[in-house]
Amino acid sequence: MNWLRVFEAAARTESFARAGRVLNMSAAAVSQQVKALETHLGKPLFVRHAHSVALTEAGRAYLPGVQQSLQLLEASTEGLFGTRAEQPLYVQSNLLFAHGVLAPRVAEFTALHPEIRLILSTGNIPADFAGRFSDLQIIFGAPSAYGAGHDPLIGETLFPVALPAVAEAIRVPEDLLAHPLIEVATHRAGWPHVLDALRLPGHGARLSFADSTVMAANLAAYGGGIALARAPASDVAMAQTGLVPCLPEVRIAGQEAYHLVYPDRAALRPAARAFRDWLLDVV
Repeated sequence: MNWLRVFEAAARTESFARAGRVLNMSAAAVSQQVKALETHLGKPLFVRHAHSVALTEAGRAYLPGVQQSLQLLEASTEGLFGTRAEQPLYVQSNLLFAHGVLAPRVAEFTALHPEIRLILSTGNIPADFAGRFSDLQIIFGAPSAYGAGHDPLIGETLFPVALPAVAEAIRVPEDLLAHPLIEVATHRAGWPHVLDALRLPGHGARLSFADSTVMAANLAAYGGGIALARAPASDVAMAQTGLVPCLPEVRIAGQEAYHLVYPDRAALRPAARAFRDWLLDVV
């Protein structure tokens, strides 16, 4: 831990001497601690210059994770053992669900439970959360791949959305094929599913790709094509970007749903149980 603390200070100040002043250590002691960490890792983290240091490529890649870990540890320690003890609660959530369902309502949870400090992280695929601790996860897809315990939350309804001028010009489903269709590759149900439901030929579509529905909505808002709304989780994103339904009568059920997952309900900490009960009431 001391190696990491010294590495973070040296990387932030770009100087062993300045890091030493921050940590109340000599520059030589900072250099020695950094060298010990580099030896342990088997790679150099800094390029040494006469009066400064610069991060190597490995050092730059390592720094954000170290800073986040130190900040979380400090926050957890203060929350548990500080002047005002709080229960930290670690929740990992699918980005769209966090953006459209959690974000507008987190203040409500905090007001109900001031003793709980919610630490929320977001991602789109399982790899985004690999190696990170969480009390609860909100995932989209098959819950059995994530934890033994799970609760169903909400499904999704798909429909095409675009800027008002574009949407007004689309009178029949075939008109969709005259525009780029923005696909989100991380979803099982996307434009191929929608086109099939509308009995339109998939080979006639011009697909472009985004990594999330939030990004797809922003691309459509700047004239990049037609996106798919995934109501109700996408309602906030569509409102913020000014997108409107292209064909109001088109509403197509998705193929997957959001779930709250955890290893074992009986083993949930009190903060996690409170969040679970609140979230189930919300949805």
